[in-house]
Amino acid sequence: MNEIAKQLKERNIAEYLIYMWQEEDLLRANHCQPEELEANVIARYPEEQRPAMREWYGNLLTMMSEEGVREAGHLQINKNVIINLTELHNALASSPKFPFYSAAYFKALPFIVELRNKNGKKDEPELETCFEALYGMLLLRLQRKPVSDGTAKAMEAITSFLSMLANYYDKDRKGQLKLDE
Repeated sequence: MNEIAKQLKERNIAEYLIYMWQEEDLLRANHCQPEELEANVIARYPEEQRPAMREWYGNLLTMMSEEGVREAGHLQINKNVIINLTELHNALASSPKFPFYSAAYFKALPFIVELRNKNGKKDEPELETCFEALYGMLLLRLQRKPVSDGTAKAMEAITSFLSMLANYYDKDRKGQLKLDE
């Protein structure tokens, strides 16, 4: 795992997932070709970091090929993050011990439902919809495209919800979250 991914996975699981989706898209933008990655990405790193970056991107390319996600979709390692977060989300949402979490979820829920209806993916996991919205917002910002007030309001609710979930995930990972007591 590269250093950025490692740090993000330790610090904030939501940021890690968005970063990994960016890495998938970076590989696709370079046609999943090692030569293009070498010229367009790896060559920009200091010489001493290049072998590690070649290994990192080589491993991702192998996984993308083996899993059939070279054109679209997400690696299983990234799907597993959504699965783990969904399990935690379900536990938090069903527990009376976390009313602020439930409130954040229910505030974001109408926007999640609306997004799922708009994108035609009604069976998609709710958290995947949230992360797709977050990733889409990131892409809009990178392209300096305007964001409507309605979209900004939706993203505020979704971001707040995902931020709270990521914080609970971190606590759970460290053994500091008591769901059963």
